[in-house]
Amino acid sequence: MTFDIVTIFPRVIEQLLEAGVLGRAIERGTLDLKVRDLRSFTTDRHHVVDDVPYGGGPGMVLKPEPIFRALDVVEGERGRPLTVILTSPQGRRFTQADARRLAACEHVAILCGRYEGFDERVCGRATEELSIGDYVLTGGELPALVIFEAVARLVPGVVGDEQSVADDSFSRGLLDFPQYTRPAELKVGGPEPTLNVPEVLLSGNHAEIRHWRKREAVRRTLIRRPDLLATASLDEEEREILRELQEGSHGRD
Repeated sequence: MTFDIVTIFPRVIEQLLEAGVLGRAIERGTLDLKVRDLRSFTTDRHHVVDDVPYGGGPGMVLKPEPIFRALDVVEGERGRPLTVILTSPQGRRFTQADARRLAACEHVAILCGRYEGFDERVCGRATEELSIGDYVLTGGELPALVIFEAVARLVPGVVGDEQSVADDSFSRGLLDFPQYTRPAELKVGGPEPTLNVPEVLLSGNHAEIRHWRKREAVRRTLIRRPDLLATASLDEEEREILRELQEGSHGRD
């Protein structure tokens, strides 16, 4: 799968992708990523990418010409069809469903917003505008990285254990169940001097462990993110667990 990220701060993107799972996937060619400096698509000697807004007001606006040139170059090198994403607080909120949809695309280009945003004429070249949350950042580099990572890790071969990707939180609309590792008993002092791993996880009974994990995932979602349950993809066992929890006391999390 191919990606292009257009930004005025390419090192912000590059440095964060030099290590870890995504860095290794880029290095071996599983992911084809090009980070493009927007300033290299300017024509003036000062490489200006922004200007004052028409009508007055504070801040600066990203000029359309460098972005159009960047997209022309990307399309010339990569070809069409091209999915173009603007990172913007005005965009639709990015979800795991969006990540799955975009992971099926052949090529995705992400334009990093800055200042007061893009000249509105740029929106005509975009496929969609996406936001990672209801807050404002200084630029679109971090949102671009969030979108890139969420999409890229769904590409086959990027993450070594693909089952762990399939079982991630939000993959079916549920949060993940609690995870534990060694030691089984942890002495920490205080009012609870020993913190223990749930006995079921030490039992070796795979059927009971599977049921416990399903129950805990449903319970945690019901407590922390009940809104997700309206569209969650639950099997019959999980629906029965949900009914039991809703009828009784599902406890604290």
